Amino acid sequence: MDYDDVVRGRRSTRGFIRKPVPRALIREVIELAMRAPSSLNTQPWNFHVIAGEPLDRIRKGNTERNLAGVPESREFRSHGAYEGRHRERQVEIAKQLFAAMGIERHDQAARKDWVLRGFRQFDAPVSIVVTYDRSIQGSDIAPFDCGAVTNALVNAAWSRGLGCVINSQGIMQSPVVREHAKIPDDQVIMICVAMGYPDDTFPANAVVSRRKSVDEAVTFVGFDD
Repeated sequence: MDYDDVVRGRRSTRGFIRKPVPRALIREVIELAMRAPSSLNTQPWNFHVIAGEPLDRIRKGNTERNLAGVPESREFRSHGAYEGRHRERQVEIAKQLFAAMGIERHDQAARKDWVLRGFRQFDAPVSIVVTYDRSIQGSDIAPFDCGAVTNALVNAAWSRGLGCVINSQGIMQSPVVREHAKIPDDQVIMICVAMGYPDDTFPANAVVSRRKSVDEAVTFVGFDD
């Protein structure tokens, strides 16, 4: 697949068909993603690929603890609530998704069900938990590198016919994830990626988020033209 087609065609997948993803294909995707750049070639990332019963236990524990009001325990720093333009963009994509799914503003049951889907990692057949080595915790470099490899991961998956959604809801209860994914204490849980074959009949999968323009995002300095 042409690189432009991957980047422009890829979208977050929130509905998956019930079809197992071959281990060899996941390995191929990760191997390609690991060509992502990293600071001083440190390559701090690790990948914990979970499917089947262990993933079901993570879904169950994550959902039950969140519904019971257990405080979230994600291991990365949070900025708190978004404000201004960042909040506007967050609301905009939520409106796009709810419109696609036919979820009305007053329909609290449907909205709750949507949140629960996130806790369950959108019922994807595979979850890839990205971690980095605790020995280099404390700077922003390792999380930056994990962001780069995660971007490469979802693009590589798309080029192979797989859909993904980067999903922090799935790791809200990190003790559950750590236990059932068998993540050692010397690694920090950064993010997870739900992966599988996209369900083309799932309305939210057709949503394409709007992006700000190049003129809004870019400043050119030192150019004559």
